[in-house]
Amino acid sequence: MAATPRFRNDADAAPGPDDTSEPGRTGRSHPVDETLPPLKMFTSGLQHVAAMYAGVVAPPMIVGPAVGLSPKETAFLMGASLFTAGIATLLQTLGFWRIGARLPFVNGVSFAGVTPMVAIGKDRGHDGIAVIFGAIIVASLLGFVLAPYFCKLVRFFPPVVTGTVITLIGVSLLPVAFNWSQGGNAMADDYGSTTNIIMAAVTLVIVLALRKLLRGFLQQIAILLGLVAGTLIAIPVGITDFGAIKDADLVGFPTPFHFGAPQFEIAAIVSMCIVMLVCMTESTADMLALGKIVDRPADERTIEGGLRADTLGSAISPLFNGFMCSAFAQNIGLVAMTKVRSRFVVAAGGGILILLGLFPVAASVIALVPLPVLGGAGIVLFGSVAASGIQTLATAALEKGENALIVAAAVGIGLIPIAAPDFYHAFPKDLLVVLDSGISTGCVVAIVLNLAFNHLGRKAEAEEDAGAVHEETVGAASVGAH
Repeated sequence: MAATPRFRNDADAAPGPDDTSEPGRTGRSHPVDETLPPLKMFTSGLQHVAAMYAGVVAPPMIVGPAVGLSPKETAFLMGASLFTAGIATLLQTLGFWRIGARLPFVNGVSFAGVTPMVAIGKDRGHDGIAVIFGAIIVASLLGFVLAPYFCKLVRFFPPVVTGTVITLIGVSLLPVAFNWSQGGNAMADDYGSTTNIIMAAVTLVIVLALRKLLRGFLQQIAILLGLVAGTLIAIPVGITDFGAIKDADLVGFPTPFHFGAPQFEIAAIVSMCIVMLVCMTESTADMLALGKIVDRPADERTIEGGLRADTLGSAISPLFNGFMCSAFAQNIGLVAMTKVRSRFVVAAGGGILILLGLFPVAASVIALVPLPVLGGAGIVLFGSVAASGIQTLATAALEKGENALIVAAAVGIGLIPIAAPDFYHAFPKDLLVVLDSGISTGCVVAIVLNLAFNHLGRKAEAEEDAGAVHEETVGAASVGAH
């Protein structure tokens, strides 16, 4: 009988990912370690960039004006965010030493830090940005130190927990797609207009049709093709803005410490440390989700490397005027949908992000994609993440014990920030960093209930059962003796 080919796992291989041979193995590399032809590598990487672009530039677009920066300075922040997201993505996908998950994992600016950053720097201008950057550096270094211990949490993520968290990731992202489909800016006159929603629907139909009709590599880049088609259709409709290209600089290197040296304030540091713990929890869940999708389960070493890449990228980011970096869950949906599992494809996307940060005029071309078009594609992408979570839950033996109850409670609590955004408005602001993240709250609830229902008391029950068996055996032997 022929031996089943075994894929190598770079996380376990010694001396490292550059070694492609292992004794006793077939030499066949895992799809995660596959390198594609240059054109396919570039287009697939560009597809990842298109899927994440709006998410990367949105935080600086919010924080910049809130702290009192000019439009030009805010644009500088956006370019710096693209540049640092590219660096963090390369750290995550290629890695070195024990840094990097070496999975097709995209890193970008974390949304979790937006509200605290606005609170820290509001109306303080350059000083506000400097305090934000100082707090991020300290929080990131703390996270880097904690990574070897934090990764131990992987043992608390059986299928009933991972399936719940993956489902929540997808469901939590869907409102983002709905907001994009309406236009993205709730204050705009055309927000929620029939034109925007129809454009989102047209893009969604195009993506689905391309996935059905195309084959091979073209099917894999259906999202990118759908975004291009939707953008072209949007031009005569009048929702494509070419102003960004006219105003963009040709070259724009993110000068280190552009806003001055980082400043360190205790309250700001504490706030960003809380954000860092939230980001590390979400990144752990994202790595477990991605490991399932690409058929390379994320073990403790993988998660440790991934968290170190997250935190190191976040520590480097403020040096180049960027914010805290974390995993981008929307790109997990792209991997799930396209089935392209190569980490080098995502590394190519990281390289593109760096170039976009260095050449703002190129970034403005990517920014041509109207948000309604991006929203239509996002519905499929984020729905794919939720579908992956449901697939994982199918292996969680929901008919046994209290597993179904665990899922019900965790999903219900995790959906609160989505269904009722003001639910926790009376709570202290520091707690809102955690409570406003349905992924974090749902994850914590799932872990705690899994421990309570499936672990605590098991040893005592086993000892009682063993005692009962012993008594029955002794009793039977006694009867036999008489």
